[in-house]
Amino acid sequence: MGRRAKAEDAVTADEEIRDPYLLEFLDLKDEFSENDLEDALIRHLEWFLLELGAGFTFVARQKRIRVGNTWYRIDLLLYHRALRCLVIIDLKRGHFTHADAGQMNLYLNYVKEHLTLPGEADPIGIILCSARDASVVKYAMGGINANVFASRYMTELPDPETLRQEIVSAEHTLESIAAMKGKRQAKLP
Repeated sequence: MGRRAKAEDAVTADEEIRDPYLLEFLDLKDEFSENDLEDALIRHLEWFLLELGAGFTFVARQKRIRVGNTWYRIDLLLYHRALRCLVIIDLKRGHFTHADAGQMNLYLNYVKEHLTLPGEADPIGIILCSARDASVVKYAMGGINANVFASRYMTELPDPETLRQEIVSAEHTLESIAAMKGKRQAKLP
């Protein structure tokens, strides 16, 4: 018989969605389109899923949905086993924009209502972009009542100083998460 899950074993989307993702294995040239990016990710699906982290499974590519009289296509639709939810990935070639947040919100609302099965958690959205401005992300995502992440991707490793700064930033994030978990556990009876 399997081990029963405990409340302290639960994972959150903030713990499972990383930033940035290193996609150098795609071997993309300097000038590539979102379609080139998607094609390369599908060709290297195993490596892409490994880069995302444990628990991600592939569901669909270019999933067609109809909202009103308009058809849309979700670039990639995945499922996360531990979070027990669908994960929508929207691929962006350039900078994150406010329009990207609105588009993702539309996808999330549709998927929640039409594709989520009973017992599954609400879907999560990842806008995978090559660059983003934290202020634009903050104001574009403000008020959206869903888990939406604007994660960067890199097609090659950064220079050593940038890499050092990324490591320091990741350490601070992990320390903050650990401190928040400690506060939550301290409140438990």
